Amino acid sequence: MGTAPTNQSPDSAGESGANAWTPESWRGRLDPQQVRYTDREATARASEKLRTLPPLVTSWEIERLRSEIGQAQAGERFVLQGGDCAETLADCRPDLVASKLKILLQMSLVLVHGLKAPVTRVGRIAGQYAKPRSSPTETRTVDGREVTLASYFGDLVNQAGFSAQEREPDPHLMVRGYQHAAMTLNFIRSLVEGGFADIHHPEYWDLRFMEHAGLSDERRAQYRAMSATLSDGLRFMEALGEKSVEELTRVEFYTSHEGLNLIYESAQTREVPRKEGWFDLTTHLPWIGDRTRALDGAHVEFFRGIQNPVGVKVGPTSTPGGVVELIEALNPNNEAGKIVLITRMGASGVEAALPGLVEGVEGAGKRVLWMSDPMHGNGITTDSGVKTRSFDAILEELERVIGVHSRCGTVLGGVHFELTGEDVTECVGGASGVREEDLGLNYASPCDPRLNYAQSLELAFLLAGKLGG
Repeated sequence: MGTAPTNQSPDSAGESGANAWTPESWRGRLDPQQVRYTDREATARASEKLRTLPPLVTSWEIERLRSEIGQAQAGERFVLQGGDCAETLADCRPDLVASKLKILLQMSLVLVHGLKAPVTRVGRIAGQYAKPRSSPTETRTVDGREVTLASYFGDLVNQAGFSAQEREPDPHLMVRGYQHAAMTLNFIRSLVEGGFADIHHPEYWDLRFMEHAGLSDERRAQYRAMSATLSDGLRFMEALGEKSVEELTRVEFYTSHEGLNLIYESAQTREVPRKEGWFDLTTHLPWIGDRTRALDGAHVEFFRGIQNPVGVKVGPTSTPGGVVELIEALNPNNEAGKIVLITRMGASGVEAALPGLVEGVEGAGKRVLWMSDPMHGNGITTDSGVKTRSFDAILEELERVIGVHSRCGTVLGGVHFELTGEDVTECVGGASGVREEDLGLNYASPCDPRLNYAQSLELAFLLAGKLGG
């Protein structure tokens, strides 16, 4: 495969030998999630092609996001991160992209109202094409016999169809993923610049879930009161720190994805003029998953050398000492805005695991943004074998996390949701009334269940009320 220059990053200055960082130094470390491409020449060509293409994001956008994350660490801002569990190339459609942007913008405005503070919007979009797997292979019964093929690792790697040809890792899909990410970003930027985010357009809001019979009168009244305030955009000016309606419509929007395929990530990692260090220009905020955060693993090695803020998923088996060591490896200079700890405990696991982690990290003096992912620890499977999540469990984890941070005197600075702006039926519960028997009506996710439009917006109302006090 192609190699990159061996310049050191600022964090690795003075290091030598095995400890010196380059965009390719991760190749000497274990990576349990890296797929094996059989055509090495095609892999090298795809990697080299990615190196020659323009970046998807810019270094100054990345630096601005780091600054905003630093503000959120200090309790001066909140970060809303959300989007698909795994994008597909077929999702690169204007209606689907616009619906994702719409729900994130509307949720952020609800949170601005409740928190009386600015909100940074980060989409799991324009690059969330790779998916970690618990096993490299999958076995199904086909025509009465068991067939074992490579697992589906997302459209950046292979295809979802269950045939040998579709499941063969294809390096050219990295180039196709880049192309679709570029088209998605171009459309998002056009929408934002064109005033799509203007809250003076009531046709962008769909609040029918407020009329559901299962919603209590008290909560319905609460939602209506908040939505009435939301309809008057001028009331947001002071909270947002904006000076005009024109400035209000030009909201910032950042992208994020799990940096799973390091061949793809390193091929777009480069130095830029008049700036120190290396930038991963596939996205603003890459994150390391719960399966790939080994201290001596390939992902920690790669992400320790870039200037982007880096998210780290932290589960209930994490130890305070292990998390502190991980932070020190990724952010040795303890810089503000660099590390986002995304806790994913499950509603029943919060009280046992989170307080110790918070106390350990804070006691070590580490600067992090505490973010809650209430989705991944609350997966359930119905009796009929359908993967789903409960709205009530998601809300319960958020409430428990808020309580832990309140008792510890720390700041919950963000939330991380898997959601869509579409009317899917993948998670049960919420005021929209999705029941287990409704899951088959519009279950569209290729991987994990997502909150639909109504569930996402309702969750924003509830979160705004709880965080706003």
